[in-house]
Amino acid sequence: MRIYMQTRADVAESPRFYQLSLQQDLLGGWTLYREWGQEGARSSLKREVYLDHDSAINAFEKARDLQVKRGFRIVFSQGMDNSRAH
Repeated sequence: MRIYMQTRADVAESPRFYQLSLQQDLLGGWTLYREWGQEGARSSLKREVYLDHDSAINAFEKARDLQVKRGFRIVFSQGMDNSRAH
């Protein structure tokens, strides 16, 4: 699963982005990657490991909802069914 979000472009600076990606590892666990920054500049990356799918999905959705509340708009989403999409 993957979601890419951005803020609106400002005249003074390029938009900020926030990307969430959820991937299953070889041992059956799940890794949530969070990447954020400003377009055209350095970004930051955080990785969180979850042992079960439900915990990973809950963390993914909580992170997505928090960023939407902060003004990010979803530009691209992949791998989410419509019932779980925001």
